[in-house]
Amino acid sequence: MAFNGHQHDNEIVDEDETPSKLPRCNKEMPGHLRNDPQNEAAAPAGPSTSDRWASNATPRHRKDSVKKTRPPFPWFGMDIGGTLVKLVYFEPKDITAEEEQEEVENLKSIRRYLTSNIAYGTTGIRDVHLELQDLTLCGRKGNLHFIRFPTHDLPVFLQMGRNKHFSSLHTTLCATGGGAYKFENDFRTMADLQLHKLDELDCLVRGVLYIDSVMSSGPSECYYFENPTDPDHCVQKPYLLENPYPLLLVNIGSGVSILAVYSENNYKRVTGTSLGGGTFLGLCCLLTGCSTFEEALEMASEGESTRVDKLVRDIYGGDYERFGLPGWAVASRCGLQLLLLFLLLVRSLFKRWIPTLTDLQ
Repeated sequence: MAFNGHQHDNEIVDEDETPSKLPRCNKEMPGHLRNDPQNEAAAPAGPSTSDRWASNATPRHRKDSVKKTRPPFPWFGMDIGGTLVKLVYFEPKDITAEEEQEEVENLKSIRRYLTSNIAYGTTGIRDVHLELQDLTLCGRKGNLHFIRFPTHDLPVFLQMGRNKHFSSLHTTLCATGGGAYKFENDFRTMADLQLHKLDELDCLVRGVLYIDSVMSSGPSECYYFENPTDPDHCVQKPYLLENPYPLLLVNIGSGVSILAVYSENNYKRVTGTSLGGGTFLGLCCLLTGCSTFEEALEMASEGESTRVDKLVRDIYGGDYERFGLPGWAVASRCGLQLLLLFLLLVRSLFKRWIPTLTDLQ
């Protein structure tokens, strides 16, 4: 897992646990610890390096060593999509008195701002119902908050980060999605931040498995419908991802990608479609005059599809029993709108004809 430019391969680090990864090459070691002949020659006589390390391997030293492997707070991750920017923020809940005393005011300000509000500006939303509580992440306990805002408002977000001096805490943010490439220069010039870019399909597969693992003690985020074709007996059932492979993973964003997943690290994109969330929002804006994703969702929640779609019963007066089609099944999406448009056209023409008929009398 990656936080703010630090890469962690999903390991959970306990406070008394020594880091499991060593530097991959000699160059990554500090100069006085490298196996350079010059250093060996210059070293004073005494216990070997391994002996010195062994004698100092107290729990306190191990704890300090683990702290150094963790990225500094705040912990963020971003998915910059074609329609929405999705931001995840880890709020630590196990801050010690010592840490709180050492914590800089900028960090406190960011945490207070993000966790004490559910709306940011006119379009930023924190989805409180999605919050994941009491997680252990990289040895720290806390909550995950999910925030979203339209991609076209990204400059506002960057300005906010600049105003709160975010770059004084971090120089790098982890990001995925096409926007991580498209807006990389904006992050650099407007907020003085570098982006550590991660492949969005890799993040998608790992994200599904991660959410399933952390929700093992609560309601499952993965589910299926039992009796899906029978509205009276349709029931949502939890689905455990203990051994789900192979599986099809459908990601519906602005567009749609369909992945065949054979294992956590083995998958391929098999197909997709351009008809996705962007299509939905575009049609809503054209047909209803709404301008934001929030407005579209609110209108959709209050709408009644049977006033728009033509059902089997609108054609047959009931069920189509020969082929087992129930009357409530949709026969034609937006099919009733064709009739409505026809009636509106007739009404418009009739109004134009009325003066002509009056003149004839």
